[in-house]
Amino acid sequence: MEATADFVVESPDVVYGPDAIEAQYEYRTTCVSREGSVLKEANYYGSLTQAGTVSLGLDADGQEVFVPFSALLPMVAPDDLVFDGWDISSLNLAEAMRRAQVLDWELQEQLWPHLEALRPRPSVYIPEFIAANQSARADNLILGTRAQQLEQIRRDIRDFRSSAGLDKVIVLWTANTERFCEVVPGLNDTAENLLRTIQLGLEVSPSTLFAVASILEGCAFLNGSPQNTLVPGALELARQRRVFVGGDDFKSGQTKVKSVLVDFLIGSGLKTMSIVSYNHLGNNDGQNLSAPPQFRSKEVSKSSVVDDMVQSNPVLYAPGQEPDHCVVIKYVPYVGDSKRALDEYTSELMLGGTNTLVLHNTCEDSLLAAPIMLDLVLLTELCQRVSFCTDADPEPQGFHSVLSLLSFLFKAPLVPPGSPVVNALFRQRSCIENILRACVGLPPQNHMLLEHKMERPGLKRGAPVVASCPLPCKKGPAPTAPNGCTGDANGHSQAEAPQMPTT
Repeated sequence: MEATADFVVESPDVVYGPDAIEAQYEYRTTCVSREGSVLKEANYYGSLTQAGTVSLGLDADGQEVFVPFSALLPMVAPDDLVFDGWDISSLNLAEAMRRAQVLDWELQEQLWPHLEALRPRPSVYIPEFIAANQSARADNLILGTRAQQLEQIRRDIRDFRSSAGLDKVIVLWTANTERFCEVVPGLNDTAENLLRTIQLGLEVSPSTLFAVASILEGCAFLNGSPQNTLVPGALELARQRRVFVGGDDFKSGQTKVKSVLVDFLIGSGLKTMSIVSYNHLGNNDGQNLSAPPQFRSKEVSKSSVVDDMVQSNPVLYAPGQEPDHCVVIKYVPYVGDSKRALDEYTSELMLGGTNTLVLHNTCEDSLLAAPIMLDLVLLTELCQRVSFCTDADPEPQGFHSVLSLLSFLFKAPLVPPGSPVVNALFRQRSCIENILRACVGLPPQNHMLLEHKMERPGLKRGAPVVASCPLPCKKGPAPTAPNGCTGDANGHSQAEAPQMPTT
């Protein structure tokens, strides 16, 4: 191929000089919107307190009146919250946002100047508690003995409270899933033993160190991961200090759906005998869970979610009988934060039949968890201001230090010793709603709407109702009343049909 011959551009915008070529050029480019033509505004979708509603009752026309959940009682506004935190990674929040690849690029660009100046405080890194693949991130560490690390966390909390001028501090564990920590008598079974263990530098998980530091500083601590952070010693310490703790494991996607579906299936009289749950995800949580000890922690928290629903129906399940329940989690980097969850529910029907329900759920993992964190903080802060008393015990008291009211938001809810564990999602929500209703003198929501179900109108609110239900008749001809009337299928009296004359 021959070389291109010299050429000259004949244009008034181009001037050829002896030493240079000067050109007047109008630069044009095309701006492409990544969001399309739909304007998106900030919202709190996925938050119970900020996007949920509550039925107050019926208006004069018999129609239900709904108000925002946050309107029932005075709650802290989300805009009044101040954030700080720790991380074993030194990236500022803008760089961490870019690495996580959760938010759309255009939104990242808008948030960058607001996040660039925010840097996490150094955190505790104990390699044996999380997967080895996390070591590359660990460049922002609190050094020293366990006791020194505990004291540094406490200093951080005091510094944050003072520098930000805060009334309260609530600590959430949102970091990596750790392996389970074995409960050992003399090590972590009591508050005294746990504090001694920390002083001696014996085995204690990073999350338990943060829990203990929070409790000692009078700050509520909420565990958003599945491991047993709140060992018996930590729970006892919380009771002694009258500090709220809650957990375990944010309930955001697949498990939340499971707590609804299994409740529906068993509540409908179907005998669910097999539950198989498969997940694959590609974020850092998925990478950490690819290690067997960390996966085991997650498997335990995801598997217990159906227990109370099975135990609630002894008609379907004999004592000790339960469905086969298998949970699988795989790490697939390509899908990033967009977790795929596939579930199969197989139930027995009458006459030997089976029903299989298969569900595919794509969960934006972090975006589902973020509003749950918000709800946890707001509800915990609210509970710190609630007190009640009874006729038998007129001295005002607060909630138990194990804040089981938060069960709606956790996969494996912590409850006070001896308390029943409730996993059915709508029972958990009703608990929160009815306690808040009680605080403003409203009766529990029972969903009866009895005034719309009676044959004749006129039932007044608060009026006593006498209900009767005769025993059903045994098999055989229906008895005839002395007046010659019989009952129809709805129990209404029916007079005998008159005989028609014949001609």
